[in-house]
Amino acid sequence: MSTFSIFLVLITIVCFLLIVVIMVQNPKGGGLSSTISGTQMLGGVQKTTDFLDKSTWTLATILIALILLSSLSFTGALGDTGSKLIEKTEAPASTPAQQTPAPATPAAK
Repeated sequence: MSTFSIFLVLITIVCFLLIVVIMVQNPKGGGLSSTISGTQMLGGVQKTTDFLDKSTWTLATILIALILLSSLSFTGALGDTGSKLIEKTEAPASTPAQQTPAPATPAAK
């Protein structure tokens, strides 16, 4: 398994987690924190909102870092190194260049 494939799997996992965390939040301040009806549960409503906010930023930062690292580890399998198209367009070295005759100059009168 190549390094790029490992990064691709990690990026997919982080994207899924980021989608879940964003979907749990509510833009109007509700979301998961509004369904908890008491402050006795796991630090209260404010702690839940802070946790979701911090986890969103953390996952977004990890996603950007993984994308940048994956682009650095990309070896260029689709690059110029083994392209058959480039080999076809290059002039073969063994054939001599065709000679074109020089244009005739008109005779001076």
